[in-house]
Formats: sequence, structure tokens, C-alpha cells
Amino acid sequence: MARDGSELTPSQRTAWLRLIRTDNIGPQTFRQLLNREGSAEAALAVLPEMLKRLGTPARIPSIAEAEDEIARAERLGARFVGSREPHYPPLLRYIAGAPPLVAIAGGAGLDWQRTVAIVGARNASTAGQKFAQMLAADLGDAGYTVVSGLARGIDTAAHRAALRGGTVAVLAGGLDRIYPDENRPLAQQIVEHGGALLTEMPLGWEPRARDFPRRNRLVSGLSLGTVVVEAAKRSGSLITARLALEQNREVFAVPGSPLDPRAEGGNSLIQQGARLITGAADIIETLREADPARTGLFEPDWLPEVEVMDAAPASDDERSRLIEALSLTPIPVDDVIRSTGIAISRVQTLLLELDLEGRVEWSSGQLVALRP
Repeated sequence: MARDGSELTPSQRTAWLRLIRTDNIGPQTFRQLLNREGSAEAALAVLPEMLKRLGTPARIPSIAEAEDEIARAERLGARFVGSREPHYPPLLRYIAGAPPLVAIAGGAGLDWQRTVAIVGARNASTAGQKFAQMLAADLGDAGYTVVSGLARGIDTAAHRAALRGGTVAVLAGGLDRIYPDENRPLAQQIVEHGGALLTEMPLGWEPRARDFPRRNRLVSGLSLGTVVVEAAKRSGSLITARLALEQNREVFAVPGSPLDPRAEGGNSLIQQGARLITGAADIIETLREADPARTGLFEPDWLPEVEVMDAAPASDDERSRLIEALSLTPIPVDDVIRSTGIAISRVQTLLLELDLEGRVEWSSGQLVALRP
């Protein structure tokens, strides 16, 4: 098993990729399997029998398939980076459900610790786009890397203005499936100017509607703070802002006219306590205290513990009690343990099995719920 801060060997990287690409295995399940078995190689060795016992059909990619994806990524100028490796984006480590592997093209010279996300409406106003450009350029001049999602409107404006200072585009699909198509040239420019493209999705993956909120958690997770320039009351930008709050990051909003529907989201965020901004100086002043180069906002003990857990068997009665304690509403695992009285090791085993069966889903780290 790779120690934190050490490079994965080629065989370990291949095993990590095979495990995270297996059906029904997301970041939480990946971590549980590593904790249970001690390594991705060991997890892959026991997984077929575990899936067979659970009656859960799941396809595990072959070594050749994983090696082929790694080789195709390298031909695109990209690399797979594991969450325990030194070149993994540092702020991303601290979010719930951090992806075990991310594919990154470019970005070798970026400052991944001094980062600000700029997000907003796809159908942004001219004024909104101009303000996003001003923010991105000023933040870049102050040494901050601008993060966004390569969408139309505000995202595009922010990326373009941040080319000189460095920008990260987080994708909802594979590195070879840039969306929207019209931003393919922009994606290429980002890498050519020293910026980066980043995704957790496989090569060839066409982004679906449900992949964008998943992408948004990475946009906020890569950043010390998230700025919402323009957003409707129900929008992906507000999802990104909510995720930023859950990740203990700063949220900033640009005020707008109450008569413009595109300002409703930002104005609502300000009413709820987001920091109102009128320029990059407001962001920079706030982030002086949040910059990990200057303070201990992200303490080492926030890093997830990685210890081999006891793979204790659970009885049918314990399984029934645990399922009865769950609902469609996410609840902390600690509450499940307290209410059922089941030992921690067996709760971990049962939740792992239910996760592999596709019966539970995780949110905000240690919150678990039954799938609808």
C-alpha cells in the first residue's frame, strides 16, 4: 500500500484505476475497501468473491484495460494522480468523498494552494461576463489560480481572463470529451498557457446532467473560496456555493438588480451570509486568513485516516437493524452506530456491502442514506 506522500508504483496506479472504475465503487467505497484490505491489489483479489456472495453483478476492468486508459491519457499529455501522492491538488484532499484518482492535463507550474473558483450563469449578461473577467484578471495578478467549470457564460469569461495568471478547468466528462464543443479551443489554450484540465471521469465519458453537480464539488473543493457572479435561484452555481460551505470554504457573491432573474441567486446568498464583493480586493482581503501558506486553516488531522479495519462478519439480524435505521434522508454514520448498537467494524462491513449492492449513497462525507 502506498504511504501518504509517496508516489504510486505503476502496478499500484493500475490497481487504483481498476478499483475506482469498477461498478458501484465510488470514492467512499474505494476508501472503505482500502481500509478493509490494506491495498487496492488486495481489494481486487477479494472483490469477485464478495460480489458473488452478495449476488451483485459488477464488472471489474482488466489490467490491460486500465493500462490502456493510462496510456491514452499520457498520449493526451495527461497523468493520473492518486490522492496520497505529493502532486495531488492539496485542497482537494480535505473534501468529503475526494476522488482517489484524478486525471490532470497540464498545470505543472500552477499554485494549487492559492485558488479561487469563479462560477455563474451560462446565459450571463454582458456586464456579468465583464465583471467575471475583471475578477479573474485581478486575482491572477495577485497570484491566485482561478478555477471554474468550462461552461458557457461566466465560466468561459473567467477562464479567458485568467489564462495569463493560470486557470484550472474542471470537466464533467472525460479529458477527450470537452463540453461544450465550442470550448475545445479554450481548453487547449488553458493547457498551452500553463493551466490545467482536471477530471475524475474515465476517458471517453460523455457528461450527463447528473455529472455536473459531481463536477461542481471538485470546483469548490479545489478552491479556498467560491465566487458566484450571476446565478438564478435554482442553478448549478448555487449547488457549488452550498458545496463550498459544506467543505468549510469561503463563499462570495456579486450583488445584482432585483429585477434581473440572473441576480436572484447571488442576492439570496448575500441574504444568507455570503460575503458581498465589489472587486477582487474584497476576496483577497478575506482569503489572507484562509491562505494555507499563511495559516493553519487546513489542519493535518483533517486528512482522512487510513487504517486497515477489522473485516468482522455481520449477522442477518444486524443487517436488518441497520437497514431499518436508514432512510432516504442522509444521517451521520455515528448516529446509525448509536441507534443500532452494532459494533463499528460490523457497521463498516454492512455499509460496504450495501454500497456494493447499490442500495445506499453517501453525501457530505459520513452522511449515508438509502437510494430512492
